[in-house]
Amino acid sequence: MHDHSACPAFHDAVELIGRRWNGLILRELLDGPRRFSQVRAEIPEITDAMLSQRLKELEAAQLVVRITASTGPAHYELTRQGRSLAPVLDAIAHWSIEWARTTENHAAAAAATTTTTTVATTTTTRKQEAA
Repeated sequence: MHDHSACPAFHDAVELIGRRWNGLILRELLDGPRRFSQVRAEIPEITDAMLSQRLKELEAAQLVVRITASTGPAHYELTRQGRSLAPVLDAIAHWSIEWARTTENHAAAAAATTTTTTVATTTTTRKQEAA
């Protein structure tokens, strides 16, 4: 049985983690503190503006903290709450691999069925035209 009183919090958490790029940013920061340019280099498809927006969003959610040091460039790291997502993100990563395999298998089966149906339809049409 599920605790439905947690539904709004669950929904908010799924939305936050699942928002485009957030999962990748969080996974990158699981390996330790990173400068903006390091995160950007690991996620080449994200723009600087989007990365900046997402990091601010994750900071507001208290999953990421920006550390500014007088001796070097600022960097980002996960808070304790952010690090607590490690098993969740690992589980999603493992699930996604299996899901991709299943999806690929279904797509391949659907393509094979479509090809077989197309060949059978073409053969039937040709036989009808010849008759």
